[in-house]
Amino acid sequence: MSGSMKQLLTVAAALTAAACADLTTTSEQSVALSPAFQTIPVGFSANSNSFDASGDAGSPFFPENLSSIGFHGGPGPSGDDDKRRDGHNGFGERGIRGLLMGGGLGPDFIGALAFGRGKGRGPFGIFSLPDGCTFSEATGRVTCPPKERDGMTVNVSFAFHDADGDAQPAFDTLSTDLVNVQIDVSGTKTRHDGAVTSTVSHESDRTVSGLAPGSTQRTVNGTAEAHESTTGTRDEVVFTAEREAYDTTSSLVIPIVEGRPTIPSGGTVIRRMRVSITRAGETATKFRREKIMFDGTNVVKVEITQDDVTKNCTITLPEKKLVCE
Repeated sequence: MSGSMKQLLTVAAALTAAACADLTTTSEQSVALSPAFQTIPVGFSANSNSFDASGDAGSPFFPENLSSIGFHGGPGPSGDDDKRRDGHNGFGERGIRGLLMGGGLGPDFIGALAFGRGKGRGPFGIFSLPDGCTFSEATGRVTCPPKERDGMTVNVSFAFHDADGDAQPAFDTLSTDLVNVQIDVSGTKTRHDGAVTSTVSHESDRTVSGLAPGSTQRTVNGTAEAHESTTGTRDEVVFTAEREAYDTTSSLVIPIVEGRPTIPSGGTVIRRMRVSITRAGETATKFRREKIMFDGTNVVKVEITQDDVTKNCTITLPEKKLVCE
């Protein structure tokens, strides 16, 4: 064999080995990024959003393994191997398991709260004003003093309106029909062992109508977003992580039936989360979107998009069983 041919084969072998190494690294990347989708950004539960509060772990996201970063699994191309790994939950065998991302949907969205009597009855009906809140005639809003919560500063304001649209200085159980709540959360949170520190900036804006006595349905519209920026060290590897969550509730209608919970009869909830980790100049990013569509039945349609692949799923209530194609 000529020297040039040996050199060519050596180069080819090196390129093949490098390609295999890249593929191996990619296949192992789920270890680092998948846990970020199982929770929500720290402090996001203080806002009005569709995520279950149990998804707020109370500490910054800490990747499990930085030897290979990224995400593997989830909705993907069809095939015997993919079907074996998918588990009918929208994620691969090394990805997230269980109900939706971030702890699933909050109880108000899944018919887990019954309607009662008076103030705070039923889903989306609890509006407690802390001491020191003030009403402004100019803005028509009630603004409350900043509140410290688990190292975060929470600012909240309310707008109360009767059925005629007139502003009110407080919630009136006999006449308040619409409430708008605006919240922002900001601060810095350090993990208990000091390994990571996160800076957060969250906000939400939700309007609930149909609160007055005699109303036959409650309607909810709202938006929320979360931004979590983390720096830290894991296994002597320095990394930065960015996590963003967006949540939109559109025309969610809940029939009011006294004494029992009801499933929304219409409306949509769209949740998105983007996660990226950078270490040694290398960045991996993953994205997930969930569109939940209500029609009054206990079988709720869910469209899940992970990166650039979409699956059609259903979630059965109250069992909360999620099944994907």
